[in-house]
Amino acid sequence: MQKQMEKSCTLLVHFDKGAPSLANEIKEALEGNDVPLKIDALKKAVMLLLNGETIPQLFITIIRYVLPSEDHTIQKLLLLYLEIIDKTDARGKVLPEMILICQNLRNNLQHPNEYIRGVTLRFLCRLNEVEIIEPLIPSIVENLEHRHPFVRRNAILAVMSLYKLPEGQNLLDQAPEIIEKVLSTEQDHSSKRNAFLMLFNCSQERAVNYLFTHIDRINDWGEQLQMVVLELIRKVCRSNKAEKGKYIKIIISLLNAPSTAVIYECAGTLVSLSSAPTAIRAAASTYGQLLLSQSDNNVKLIVLDRLNELKSSHREIMVELVMDVLRALSSPNLDIRRKTLDIALELITPRNVDEVVLMLKKEVVKTQSGELEKNGEYRQMLVQAIHTCAIKFPEVASTVVHLLMDFLGDTNVASALDVVVFVREIIETNPKLRVSIITRLLDTFYQIRAARVCSCALWIIGEYCLSLSEVESGISTIKQCLGDLPFYTVAAEEGEAQDASKSSQPVNVAAASSRRPAILADGTYATQSAALETAMSPPTLVQGSLTSVGNLRSLILSGDFFLGAVVACTLTKLILRLEEVQLSKVEVNKATTHALLIMVSMLQLGQSPVLPHPIDNDSHDRVILCIRLLCNTGDEIRRIWLQSCRESFVKMLAEKQLQETEEIKAKAQISHAQPDDLIDFYHLKSRKGMSQLELEDEVQDDLKRATGEFTKDGDDANKLNRILQLTGFSDPVYAEAYVTVHHYDIVLDVTVINRTKDTLQNLCLELATMGDLKLVERPQNYTLAPESSKQIKANIKVSSTETGVIFGNIVYETSSNVLERTVVVLNDIHIDIMDYISPAYCADAAFRTMWAEFEWENKVAINTVIQDEREFLNHIIKSTNMKCLTPPSALEGECGFLAANLYAKSVFGEDALVNVSVEKQVDGKLSGYIRIRSKTQGIALSLGDKITLKQKGAA
Repeated sequence: MQKQMEKSCTLLVHFDKGAPSLANEIKEALEGNDVPLKIDALKKAVMLLLNGETIPQLFITIIRYVLPSEDHTIQKLLLLYLEIIDKTDARGKVLPEMILICQNLRNNLQHPNEYIRGVTLRFLCRLNEVEIIEPLIPSIVENLEHRHPFVRRNAILAVMSLYKLPEGQNLLDQAPEIIEKVLSTEQDHSSKRNAFLMLFNCSQERAVNYLFTHIDRINDWGEQLQMVVLELIRKVCRSNKAEKGKYIKIIISLLNAPSTAVIYECAGTLVSLSSAPTAIRAAASTYGQLLLSQSDNNVKLIVLDRLNELKSSHREIMVELVMDVLRALSSPNLDIRRKTLDIALELITPRNVDEVVLMLKKEVVKTQSGELEKNGEYRQMLVQAIHTCAIKFPEVASTVVHLLMDFLGDTNVASALDVVVFVREIIETNPKLRVSIITRLLDTFYQIRAARVCSCALWIIGEYCLSLSEVESGISTIKQCLGDLPFYTVAAEEGEAQDASKSSQPVNVAAASSRRPAILADGTYATQSAALETAMSPPTLVQGSLTSVGNLRSLILSGDFFLGAVVACTLTKLILRLEEVQLSKVEVNKATTHALLIMVSMLQLGQSPVLPHPIDNDSHDRVILCIRLLCNTGDEIRRIWLQSCRESFVKMLAEKQLQETEEIKAKAQISHAQPDDLIDFYHLKSRKGMSQLELEDEVQDDLKRATGEFTKDGDDANKLNRILQLTGFSDPVYAEAYVTVHHYDIVLDVTVINRTKDTLQNLCLELATMGDLKLVERPQNYTLAPESSKQIKANIKVSSTETGVIFGNIVYETSSNVLERTVVVLNDIHIDIMDYISPAYCADAAFRTMWAEFEWENKVAINTVIQDEREFLNHIIKSTNMKCLTPPSALEGECGFLAANLYAKSVFGEDALVNVSVEKQVDGKLSGYIRIRSKTQGIALSLGDKITLKQKGAA
């Protein structure tokens, strides 16, 4: 069978209503004299033609009633109509009736109105039929000298399209000479650009000669012509590498052009043509200037992307320009600031780290002065950047840690939390700074307003207050922030807390009742209060003296007993350490007694009716444990509290550093070839300083491998595994599909085989989708000879991470009975969610924040034959294609319980969070729940179905 060629399309217009019954209405409107109705009818005719309707009866009507019209809109729509209709028969010959439009086109090319001439010339650019264009050549050439530039620029394009036709060089062999003369005398920038483009495409030597003849005035040329010059340089340098030097000089001179678009293209061309340090440095400097001069945020983001590419391939040069990149922080846009910091952090070296940190410190100070809404978020980004610098280069930690500690009381909780986590890590990795950090932390502790920040700061105080003075200062600071004891008296039963008598504001019981679950590091739940988390009670005047309610007291009175348990643990550690450093037993007993009084007061408050919710069981047990410990302490218990805690933290930091190192290695890792593989010279060429364009031209296999045309030996087996059988072996038509999923697109490559002795006519693959899938276009009809096959491709767009279904049937007619249509129903194709999600990493704090914010949760009960907790977790990780965020050390040991957090990201940027909580029962079976949370419903449901399906199998 002769393979049919697909028609080329020059026009796309969306149109939903394609009813053939409109043809008669269109014909009547075109025969009338009402111009608006004619315009509307022509539009409908064009859209019907684009949707596959032929409407052959309209052609003569349009020739009689529309061609003579002088209305500009009608003439433009007429040309669109003539562009779409079939101008040739089945054998490729021009239809005889097309001769009727030649005279009209000639009249238009000689029309006194320049618009009619211009649009007609533009129409001729899209014609491929030489029989229609040949009589019009004299008129086209005559328009090259028209007085109006609109006509001249379209006439040049018409000459170029004519010259490119297979027979065009015979019809107009002198076209390059004519255009070269036009170029030498032309003054209009757009016309000069079109003329130079014609020479560039049709006579490259003439274009090069013109460029070097007028090279002195190249900076005075218009923006459009300069862009074409750059395109010419890229093309010439591909074929003639020896003359690359003189063209690079032209590019460097164009870096001073007034047009920013030209400057941007120059920088990109420099990078693609040369890998010399001078050229890369010039391109990077140009990008830096554009970053500062442009006000459009989208432009800045694009320029930052180019700088990021340069950083990957020419890091040593970009290191010199890191301060220029950081100047983009002056933009108020957070996306630009985030991307700028990401680039700068990868360019830090021991030489420039001091400058970078100084710049970041200045930015942090600036966030204090303004009251902008996004200052807190920007400050959080800066804190994280400084944190990264201090971990990579510990020598700069001392210069920033004390500055950042001023923000422990920041109203932005996330920013304050980042600061306290930074302090916790620095105090362990930099022992020299321990004393100064502890002193500063104790001085500023009263300013901390957030419960989570208080908890972390208390842990630091409990672990790193080692000397006698530090321990005593730590205990004294906690006492001051807790205030007078007890927290609760009998008067509170009558509705008045003791604290309310000292403050102008009573305890907000309604706010204290606002409680929400929080996920802890081990995956378990705890209840924390949202009340007074970000605000302290204001200072009040009592008996002539100014006092204030301590931050710890305010938070505990609001019902935050988790923080109360942390206070109890911190006091216990400090008392145990005081016993080691304090010689006076009297002082130790006094401190122990007061600590016990604080703990008992907390329990009393937790069981009082003042607060709407009593103390939770976990916090109650922790406080009781602290009381028992202080009353009777053994050496083993003392070692666990004073040493094991610190050792666990050190181990956590080591694992975090190891994980970051492994991620960096994974990004930089290059796939290794087998010993018997052929040598891929791409790796050798990249070390010889070849330009990007040369690599693209010389290396073919990499491009083929990326597009799927070239596969390695192991890929054939994978391809066979992805073939789905759509019909049965006994069906008259056998069909199977190879499904390719690539980000937002699904390509179905369907093989249809005619197993009968009849010719199948009008065979059509009818597909429909369920879920967030959309069929791009309907496959066309085919005729299938007996026992022959046909490859049919169907494209489907995906808009979200949700399990979708593709279903349909094959419809055909047999040659024996055309009226009867046979339908073969196809098997459903299920699109797997695993094709869209990939393992990813996120910090614990980010995981917990997303867990609290996400709306959709899918809770799956564990039902499996696997009896080992670790084995079950590994099976879930493998089945769901997710990454385990819980470090291996936290999963060690045999306690009969396991909790782990898993994370993955979809190609659409959606986050998938999973918490696995498993417990081994007495009979050896596993029980518990797997919780899935996501921002959208689709991913939570699809992932839940996948886990339900896969969890029963053995690992």
